[in-house]
Amino acid sequence: MRKCFFFDRDGVLNKSIVKKGKPYSPIKLSELIIDEDAADVIKYLRSKNFLIIVVTNQPDVKRKKVSKDFIISIHKILKKKLKYDDLYVCYEDNNNSFYRKPKPGMLFSAKKKWSIDLKRSFLIGDRSKDIKAGLSARVRTIFLDNGYQEKKPMFSHYRIKKLKDIKKII
Repeated sequence: MRKCFFFDRDGVLNKSIVKKGKPYSPIKLSELIIDEDAADVIKYLRSKNFLIIVVTNQPDVKRKKVSKDFIISIHKILKKKLKYDDLYVCYEDNNNSFYRKPKPGMLFSAKKKWSIDLKRSFLIGDRSKDIKAGLSARVRTIFLDNGYQEKKPMFSHYRIKKLKDIKKII
């Protein structure tokens, strides 16, 4: 069984678009800004033998704010620059979907495909729903506090202010 580091996308690997204290996904390629520390952090985690898997909700496709092709083009750019192992995307705008965070479906799908030991794995996210998904899957959670004006998770194993702070934990 392998250990894995699960990354949320928006607000973690790339910057969120923040309006009135609330984070949003990029809706144009010009808005895609990859976190300056993301490539270095992923390289570091690889040196510690972690699989790198991205798990992201992208409901703007169902909401008709962006096309699925647009989301795929963002993921191609991220894959080229960050060289992660796999990507799980939930396009649903329905909180009843087991695949959509805060539910752990994407993590369980990755566990099955990649033979992941969830007890030795981590998830980093910038919103409560990310942390809830990680806790439901029984991985250690890291809350990246970007200072949004929304409810923060009640509990996470770790709380950091910058992505590079992962190196202090692992």
